[in-house]
Amino acid sequence: MALTRPTLLHLTRPHRTRLCSLHLPANITRTYSNILRSRTLTYMSAEAPTSNSQPRKSRGGGGGRGGGGGGGAKMRGLPTDSPQVRLSKTLSWILRHGAASQGIAIRADGYVKVADILTNPKVKGQGLDLEGLKGIVECDAKKRYDLRCEDENGEWWIRANQGHSMKDIADLETTPITSVADIPSGIAVHGTSHKAWKLIEKEGLSKMTRNHIHLAQGLAGPDSAVISGMRKSSQVLVYIDVAKALEAGVKFELSSNGVVLSKGDDAGFIRPVFFDKVVDVKTGKEVEAWMAVEGAEKLDAESAAGEAESPQAL
Repeated sequence: MALTRPTLLHLTRPHRTRLCSLHLPANITRTYSNILRSRTLTYMSAEAPTSNSQPRKSRGGGGGRGGGGGGGAKMRGLPTDSPQVRLSKTLSWILRHGAASQGIAIRADGYVKVADILTNPKVKGQGLDLEGLKGIVECDAKKRYDLRCEDENGEWWIRANQGHSMKDIADLETTPITSVADIPSGIAVHGTSHKAWKLIEKEGLSKMTRNHIHLAQGLAGPDSAVISGMRKSSQVLVYIDVAKALEAGVKFELSSNGVVLSKGDDAGFIRPVFFDKVVDVKTGKEVEAWMAVEGAEKLDAESAAGEAESPQAL
C-alpha cells in the first residue's frame, strides 16, 4: 500500500476563545484539552480516504446561531469554542430565550434561581457551582448578566440584562429615555450585515423575535465606554435620529449595562425615516445608495412643501 506523507497543520487557540482567571472545574479544562489532542491526531493522520468514507457531520447542532437546539442536554456553542464560552452561551440562551422550555421558573423582571440553573440538564454535569457562575458573570465583557442574593435565606438569583424573547419579561429595571440628553453618549446606533441591510433600508429595524431593538451608544473599543449593544462582526452601522423618533412617539429605554432599547412602532419597527446616517464599517464612509435615497426623499418633501405654499397650488 502506498504511503502518503502526513500533513502537519499549525494549531492555534480556537477562534474567539478568551481566557480569564476563573476557577473553572477541572473536568471542563480536561475536556477542552482532550478536544485539542484528538484534533491534532486527526490532522496528522496519513491514511487516504476510502471509497466508503462518510462526510464529517457537524457537531454544532441545530437550533440557529451558536448550535445546540432547544431540547436535550447539550451545551450551546461551537466545538471550537472554549468550555467557558460554551457555558456562557448556554447561560445566555436559558436566561434570554429558553427558561420556559427548560421548565425553569422566571420572574417578570427576568430573574431565575441559580439553583435551577445549576441543576438544568444543559449545565448539570459540567461541574459548575456558584463560584464558577460568579466568575462567568464577572468576566463577561459585555456585562450581560446580573447576579444577586436578595433573600434572607441566602437564595441567589441571576438574569440577563436584556435580549429576551420571552414575552412575560416586562420589568427589566430600565430607565426611560425622554430626550437625547438621557443617553450618556448622545448616540444610538445599530450594527448589522450587508445582507440584512438590503431589507432594513426598505422596512426599517425590526425587533423580530426579541422584545426590543438593540442599539449601542457608539462603537466598542479600548478608548470607549461602550461595552454592549452591537456585534463585533457588524458590517453596516445604522445611526438613529433619536430626537426625531421620540417626537414621533417611538419610545426608548436604557438598560443597566448601557444598551439603548426600543420596542419600535406598533409593528415593532424603527422606520428608515428615523435613520440619521448609514456607514459602511470597512470604508468608514456613508453608504452611497442610502445617501441617494435620503437625498431624493428630502427633495420630494421640499418640493411638496413648496407646491403647498405656492399660490398656483391653491
